[in-house]
Amino acid sequence: MSEQLKTGTTTVAIVCKDGVVLGADRRATAADFIVNKDVPKIHIISDDMALTMAGTVSDVQLLIKFIKAQIRLKRVRSTRELTVHETANLLAGLVYDNIRKFSTIPGISHFLLGGKDKMGIHVYDIFPDGSVTEVKDYVSSGSGSVMAYGVLETLYNKNISVDEGVKLVVKALNAAIQRDTASGSGFDVIKITKEGIQKVIGKQIEIKVEA
Repeated sequence: MSEQLKTGTTTVAIVCKDGVVLGADRRATAADFIVNKDVPKIHIISDDMALTMAGTVSDVQLLIKFIKAQIRLKRVRSTRELTVHETANLLAGLVYDNIRKFSTIPGISHFLLGGKDKMGIHVYDIFPDGSVTEVKDYVSSGSGSVMAYGVLETLYNKNISVDEGVKLVVKALNAAIQRDTASGSGFDVIKITKEGIQKVIGKQIEIKVEA
């Protein structure tokens, strides 16, 4: 089971004093083969929420479509915006149902959800088993998370600003890209503040050998 839960990627989310920062690499792999070198792994699902994805690509893509549809449907039915907590629980329910359906392909999905609502700014870890944990400092997922956590454990502090958080996320992603073969090819970083969602970095890394 531990091998099935390994996902070839690196995603990071950190809580700052004035917002949230999300980051992810761009490489998609199948075993040891690099399938795609430009995969967006951060998705904006509403005006105030975004998430990172890791896992079986077909499953995570479909679950993202489902949660976007659920957010729109709940908005129409209740005439209000969902809170980040409500969205995290909705997504966790989808993940729980997905992993427990029989399939010859394991439907593994791991999401880090960040967003803002009237109660503040939040980060939630939606684990592959469907459990939900509110993150008060930082979290990372994927095969490169071990390297990312080393950087986060050393450099994170509770009073970090969003601008400092962006630099920290880049350092964490770079550590993973340097040592984890399943992570790389570039990365994206976004920040979520009271002003909304903003993409701050989108970088492609190309390695070519000239004859």
